[in-house]
Amino acid sequence: MIEIKGLNKVFRTEEVETTAINNISLQVEKGEFVAIMGPSGCGKSTLLNILGMLDSPTSGKYYLDGVEVGHMKESERTETRKGKLGFVFQSFNLVPVLTVRENIVLPIQLDGGKVDERYVGEVVTALGLEKKLNSLPGQLSGGQQQRVAIARALATKPAILLADEPTGNLDSRTSQDVLSLMKVTGRKFSQTMVMITHNEEIAQRSDRIVRIEDGRIVAQ
Repeated sequence: MIEIKGLNKVFRTEEVETTAINNISLQVEKGEFVAIMGPSGCGKSTLLNILGMLDSPTSGKYYLDGVEVGHMKESERTETRKGKLGFVFQSFNLVPVLTVRENIVLPIQLDGGKVDERYVGEVVTALGLEKKLNSLPGQLSGGQQQRVAIARALATKPAILLADEPTGNLDSRTSQDVLSLMKVTGRKFSQTMVMITHNEEIAQRSDRIVRIEDGRIVAQ
């Protein structure tokens, strides 16, 4: 599903050049759950941004489901992301004046799509949000808000779910609960998942751990 070859990302200013990603090659199979770990500043988030087509590599190749997407124009990247990629971030990014249901279907409506009510209902049930659909985000716990963020990402039927520290703002027990739900929905909806985490215990729940230091893969 994901294949990157000799990927590099260099950030340049007039005074300094910083290599964030240094010759990384990686494959992620369809349906696989991969955790990416490493110290702060090692290039994890930069890699996830490239995988999410939010940024382009300086050099190297990125194949998404067999198509080279790393050097597409922004308009092409935006179109390719639709239906392919879903995002879950540490900050829930929910719209406070919208209900849970309105937050979940918002990305579909912004793209002018039609909401698949049956599918959204399955996602809501899988995440245990049936009784919270008319609530506002401010009326929910942190764990419930993260479930809504996951439901919103799943609602667009992405083939790949990219998660950046999705349990970083949650306590240990809630983190385990949220991760268990992500694994359940990943299997249920046949999704590939790539997750950044600093939490070793959380990472151990994945199929494979990729460790990055100084922009390079050092173990997996």
